Formats: sequence, C-alpha cells, structure tokens
Amino acid sequence: MNKTDYYKVLGVGQSATTDEIKTAYRKLAMKYHPDRNPDNKNAEEKFKEATEAYEVLGDAQKRSQYDQFGHAGMNNNGMGGGGHGHPGSMNMDDIFENFGDIFGSMFGGGAAKNRRKKGPQPQAGLSLTKEIEITLKEAFLGTKKEIAYHHYFCCDTCKGSGARPGTSAQTCTTCNGSGEMHFKQGFFMYAQACGACSGKGFIIATPCSTCNGQSRVQRYDKFTVNIPQGIFDNAELRVSEKADAGLFGGPAGDLFLRINVKEDKTFKRDGDDLICNVMLTYPQLTLGCQVDIENIDGTKHTIKIPKGCPVGEKIVISNEGFPKLRGKTRGNLIIITQCFIPTKISADAKKKLQEYSDIVGTQASGNDGFITSFFKKFLG
Repeated sequence: MNKTDYYKVLGVGQSATTDEIKTAYRKLAMKYHPDRNPDNKNAEEKFKEATEAYEVLGDAQKRSQYDQFGHAGMNNNGMGGGGHGHPGSMNMDDIFENFGDIFGSMFGGGAAKNRRKKGPQPQAGLSLTKEIEITLKEAFLGTKKEIAYHHYFCCDTCKGSGARPGTSAQTCTTCNGSGEMHFKQGFFMYAQACGACSGKGFIIATPCSTCNGQSRVQRYDKFTVNIPQGIFDNAELRVSEKADAGLFGGPAGDLFLRINVKEDKTFKRDGDDLICNVMLTYPQLTLGCQVDIENIDGTKHTIKIPKGCPVGEKIVISNEGFPKLRGKTRGNLIIITQCFIPTKISADAKKKLQEYSDIVGTQASGNDGFITSFFKKFLG
C-alpha cells in the first residue's frame, strides 16, 4: 500500500524547521483529535497518520533517514507505536503516552506533571494598609505616630521551614512533587490536586510545634512611624517589610499608611500655601493699620493693612507655608482680610455711626463690576 509523503501529510515543505513541523502537527491533532470527532473512523485515521508523520519528522535522526530512503527506510524502525508502519495499527494509548506534553498543553494539562517542586517554595507575604488621622498642624510640623496591629511573623522556632528543628519537608511520593495527579478516561486527560499533599507537592511529617507547619505565627506589633513635614491628605507612606511575613522564608509584605488630614477651623491648605482669614474693623480697613497674627505653628507675624483695604484682599507672607515634601522651598502664608460687622451696638455708637454716615455720604461707587445702590433709610 502506497503511503502519503510525511511532509504532505503535515502540509509543510522539506525545508520546514522543527518548530514549524510541531506547529503543523498540533493543528492537525486539534482538528482530528478523537475527543472532537467521536465515532469518526476517518478522523481517527487522519489523527494517527499525522502522528506517524510527526514521529518521524519531529526526530532529527529519523527525519534524516526518511529524507534519504523515504518510507522504505522506516520499515524496521518500530514506527507507529505498534511497529507495523501503518496508521491503522497504531495504539492510541501509546500515542498519548509518547506525545503527552503536546496534548497536555492543547487540552489543559501542560507539562505540569513533569515539574517537580523541591520542597516548600518561598512565597512573599501580603502587604497591608492602615489609616492614620492627623491634624493640619501635625501635617505642617511633622509628627510621630504609634502604629499597633496584628500581623504574621516568621516562626522563630523553625526559622520559617514549617518543620520541627532537625527535620525537613519531604517530596510527596504520591505525585512525585508535582502537586497534581493525572488521569485518563477514554481519550480525555485531566488533572486534579494530589490528595496526599493537598496539592503542595511536599509533606511535612513532623511539623513545628509553634507554627503547626505553617512557617509563621501571628503576633501583636507596635512601633512608631515618622510623619514628614508637608505631608498631604490621602498621601501614602510605605514601610518596607512591616506587613505579613512570607511563607516558608519568603519576604515580608510592605505596610502602606494612608494619611487622613483633619480639617482645621482656622487654617486651610491650597497646594503648599497656608490660608487664613483676619478679621478687621471698618476703621482698620479704612485708615490702615498694623496687626499681629499667629501662624498655625504659633509663630507671630506683623502685617500691614493698607489704607482703604477692601474685604477679600490677600496679603502674602513668603515662605511661611507648608514645606515641600521633596525640596527645600516652602509655600506661602496667605492672609485674607475680612470685615467685622457687629450685630449689636450701643446707642452712643449708633449715634456716632449715623453722624459718620452724614459726613462720608451714602452713595456707593458702582465701578469694578458692582451695581450702584440708592440709599433710602437706616433700619432700627
């Protein structure tokens, strides 16, 4: 019986690389795989034919012999699993056994069954996030805060091995360290976690009495952290390796501290500038004056209020705001003028105020975007 040329079976040329041959075979195997073509004898024959071709062309020595002698050179090479040189005589079990790495990667198994875990593998610990609330003054000056919480520490007794001192974990003999058991049901191949080691690939026969084989223990931790000057609301500070210890000697996670800055009754922050209002009387705004104000850190500053100062005027004191987190400069202290309007005044003060009104008049200017008002009378 004449056999089809192996290169034609796989649909590749004689100059095809090993990877190209493997790719061509995978496509045909996917197309004609018995799981996808149940009770289809023609597909099964195509599948076996493609496998026979790959068994030769995928092997450098066999391929060289085939290129030189053709099919005649393959007659005594034990071809086709059963050694009969015809696809119909190939044994499907042998095919899956010999090419399991290809079918495994095609149908979900991969080469995992060949991977062995040499005992417990270090795993990094989880990172944690904590919130800290500070005042605006503390953000301005910098402060220290005590942090207290429970988290995992590496077990001191077994030094993170999980095994009793003097002993060690052993490779699981049931799964040979892979953590998986592979099964074949008909043409289906599937894997599940090894029941003997719970999928870990190793067994700790004599676990550490302190951590019970977990390699770490939970304890209460407390330490002080420095909050830098100029820290802003919702900023996040990272404290390296202050979260959960890793498993089996893996590195600890990091602790992230999220800063919440409370609002202040007197001061507000705008970028690196510190803003506050100063309450002045009408005579002070009209005649001008000098007043002392106190910054958020308690320092005193003397500011000059110019004559005829309007409400809402911004007086800037340079470099008295928040220090920049990454730099040597500072923001500004910005003071906004406000006018104090008493709700109750004495009869004598009222009389004097009416006299002042008679002198300066009651006609307000309508310039600078304000509407003009027309005076009728004083109330009460």
